[in-house]
Amino acid sequence: MAKIGWVEKQKQKQMELIAKHLEDPLWRLNNLYKIVDKEGRQTDFRFNWPQQKLYKEMWFLNIVLKARQMGMSTFVGIFFLDRCLFYANTSAGIIAHTREDAEHMFKRVKFAYDQLPDCIKTLRTATVDSARELVFNNHSSLRVGTSMRGSTLQYLHISEFGKICSHFPDKAREIISGSLNTLGSRQYVFIESTAEGKEGHFYDLCKLAEADKIANKKLTPLDYRFHFFPWFECPEYRIEEDIVIPQEIDNYFLDLEAKGIDLSQEQKNWYYKKLLTQKDDMMREFPSTADEAFESSVDGSFYAKWIREARFEGRISAEHAIPWDKDCRVNVVFDPGILDACAVIWFQCIGQEIHVIDYYEHSGEGFAHYADVIKKKPYVYDKYFGPHDIESHQFAVGLSTKERAAQLGIPLITLNTLRTKLEDGIEAVRSIFHRVWIDTKNCSRLVKCLENYRKEFDVDFQIYKSRPCHDQYSHGADSFRYMALAIKAHIDEDKGGITDAEAERLYNRYHPRFE
Repeated sequence: MAKIGWVEKQKQKQMELIAKHLEDPLWRLNNLYKIVDKEGRQTDFRFNWPQQKLYKEMWFLNIVLKARQMGMSTFVGIFFLDRCLFYANTSAGIIAHTREDAEHMFKRVKFAYDQLPDCIKTLRTATVDSARELVFNNHSSLRVGTSMRGSTLQYLHISEFGKICSHFPDKAREIISGSLNTLGSRQYVFIESTAEGKEGHFYDLCKLAEADKIANKKLTPLDYRFHFFPWFECPEYRIEEDIVIPQEIDNYFLDLEAKGIDLSQEQKNWYYKKLLTQKDDMMREFPSTADEAFESSVDGSFYAKWIREARFEGRISAEHAIPWDKDCRVNVVFDPGILDACAVIWFQCIGQEIHVIDYYEHSGEGFAHYADVIKKKPYVYDKYFGPHDIESHQFAVGLSTKERAAQLGIPLITLNTLRTKLEDGIEAVRSIFHRVWIDTKNCSRLVKCLENYRKEFDVDFQIYKSRPCHDQYSHGADSFRYMALAIKAHIDEDKGGITDAEAERLYNRYHPRFE
């Protein structure tokens, strides 16, 4: 009996404490709810540092770019549940990119509700309790799904929107046009995701909101507030043991220091060890800056590893221009197209280095247009290359592109692309990428094409196919592949048309600029 009396006293104290603070939402969020932690243990929900920061800086429309494992979806789920429990006639929705993910997120919300103190659950009973929806006796509701079109919501959470934009662009458009339009002014939206390349609605919304933040713009209820949570702000991401860090990773840390990001040795240790397992995904999953997050590899990317290495080594960098060297001739390679896009690359071979100095892309024009663009450049040319298509006759003019180019004073060399397998061409790119420097000012579009050149995604089976996705990025990537084939077959053989001594002189003169 004594034990029962003690239990009842504890419940009474709990009820008194809850009654005292029940009108304080911050107290409720940090004291009423339970979650399952990373180790699978039931524990009290308490704000971690990014959750607390997001709550403090919350706006009506919030877009969140983050490192992995920040607990954002858990926070938003608990926040929505709290609003539904304590505010009548409130509707909240959570969108995930698959039904399974949506139901998994809902389980967290349902667990938090099921573990509430009895006095709260008695006050706020669930009249509908299903696998994807909770409806309470105050006419508030919370549900999950892959779309919220047709609903009237006051709170909306869109999880991993970057991934939705990348893999399911039609669904992303439907979310923008449908689900987001279910909310009125001064309603609450949380769009959170890791980055997935420089494309899609998530990227566009982030850049627009980030620009407003940098300009210190006063936001209206229809403007998004940008929130970025880098990995190094997490106090757990540290390793104290002595670790030898390679020079190229140290150079990356020096670049961060120049941007005002000063890391401790323990943080550098953690980053390097994490990089060994994350590899191509490191900048996306654990970004140091917002720009870096979007420079990370896209899922299924053919050249992710090589682009990452080039960025670490400064060969693809906004800080390092790759100027035209007037003492060395320029080569041109292009992917022909009339109705389709045509992509042109200008490059120089300086010793063993390949400097991509210029890029042009256009569509709807004949070869005369591109010949004019090539001739107007100030470069002194060596060789001009094109794929086997240049020997195909065009019905309209009765000449092949190669014959038409010759008439215009551009002697094209035909690359043996017809007999070269696509995978062999991709491997040729990878084999030369360690020698490549790209001028990001003149070739920003080309870099974007290389970043987004990826395998075709099978929506039904949720896997990547072996063949490339043919989209707006494939023409630039194809021209880069032709460049690799040209270098291997026609330039490496004769050092770009110059002697060994001349190649060494140019290399020694130019290379120190990047030391």
